Amino acid sequence: MLFGLAVVIAALIACLWLIKRLSAAQGASGALKILGSTAVGPRERVVLVEVGPQVLVLGVAPGNVRTLHIMDASQLPTSTAPAAGTRNDFAGWLRKSLERRNDAS
Repeated sequence: MLFGLAVVIAALIACLWLIKRLSAAQGASGALKILGSTAVGPRERVVLVEVGPQVLVLGVAPGNVRTLHIMDASQLPTSTAPAAGTRNDFAGWLRKSLERRNDAS
């Protein structure tokens, strides 16, 4: 009887783990993708987020998120696109992008 109870409990734990694993995979393949971020202050960050065909540059602070710029994903240079662990590349790309935006205005 104890062996049967252990099998049922193990099956319940396995099912819960499987449900959690499958639901996480669906959320990760959504249309929202964080391309990179950089700190601009002790608690402030600039984040580059891809949402479908658009890329958003967001300013993130405690309790506040603001859209700084919106562009098409095709405008994002692929050679300088931020990769994991290359925060300096993102900062340089952001500086150049803002300079181009100011020159166009």
